[in-house]
Amino acid sequence: MAGLISCSDDESGKTPVHNPLANPADGPPAGNPGASYPIPAIATPEDVSTPDQVIGNGTPESCTGQLVVDAIAKGGKIIFDCGSEPITITLPETARIFNDASDEVVIDGGGLVTLSGGGVRRILYMNTCDQDLNWTTSHCQDQDHPRLTVQNITFADGNSVSEIEYSGGGAIWARGGRLKVVNCRFFNNICASTGPDLGGGAIRVFDQFQDQPVYIVNSTFGGAEGYGNSGSNGGAISSIGVSWTIINSLFSHNTAVGNGGNPAEAGTPGGGSGGAIYNDGNHMTLSIFGSLIEQNEVNAYGAAIFFVSNNHTGNIVIDQSTIRNNIGGSWYPVYPDISMHADTDIAVTNSEITD
Repeated sequence: MAGLISCSDDESGKTPVHNPLANPADGPPAGNPGASYPIPAIATPEDVSTPDQVIGNGTPESCTGQLVVDAIAKGGKIIFDCGSEPITITLPETARIFNDASDEVVIDGGGLVTLSGGGVRRILYMNTCDQDLNWTTSHCQDQDHPRLTVQNITFADGNSVSEIEYSGGGAIWARGGRLKVVNCRFFNNICASTGPDLGGGAIRVFDQFQDQPVYIVNSTFGGAEGYGNSGSNGGAISSIGVSWTIINSLFSHNTAVGNGGNPAEAGTPGGGSGGAIYNDGNHMTLSIFGSLIEQNEVNAYGAAIFFVSNNHTGNIVIDQSTIRNNIGGSWYPVYPDISMHADTDIAVTNSEITD
């Protein structure tokens, strides 16, 4: 445990967040049970009291995968009316977010909806630099829209193994604009199992607007045996040049199954780093607050976290969090389970980091 640092955030800007998946009827809950780290207003759920689209008319049968795909293509604020019981909706194809459909896209499952890739396809794809999704600016790698929020929803059985050009991200692949994840669960999502510098069993992210962070709040990746996500690197999440702020979340039973690291060692396919989190690039921050990272596993480096800033400018901040009982890996210059350069700026307060 490291020495204390002060927190300069204005507590008046923090907002309580209702989490409808805190005690779900099925599967592990969303978020780190009992955690109560203050959540800034920017990281809270979006208001969907006046939705642009409602999927379903009150019955499970009215909520089809094709309706979900069609609604997401149109954008706006999307909610579900599928009855009062939990429902799994398997998509017939990957849902795509079009850059010119809506600046704001919110997908709110109300705590009852699971979107599934059926074990054969990625669930959700956003890419401001993909011309098939319509370019809207001359600087696609740094634009403020679409601003995508997924909230109160579960992503399960996504599979991007067959994706070649935009690999990784079994559940969600996002580039450009903004991404926010609140009160969500990610179960059994997978991406390519080998290769250096690719991964994100659940989520893969690039190029957030003005290098603002991806917020992950009250969310669970895995959470119990049989629910974990898997990829070559970053069993749960992976990114290049992206900052993350992770609050009151749980990462467990995720696996980085590649072999040989990055660059790949001779005779190996590469990968196997970051059991939970794989963070690579420059000028990035990984902030972990009120979160638990445990029982993730790797073959190469970073049983819990792999964080490499190529120009040694990035930093890690960990507060009121626990990192423990992760499995495998090497290259731990400062803390167990965290692979990083020895000179990486890391501040750890009120936290436990153990083998």
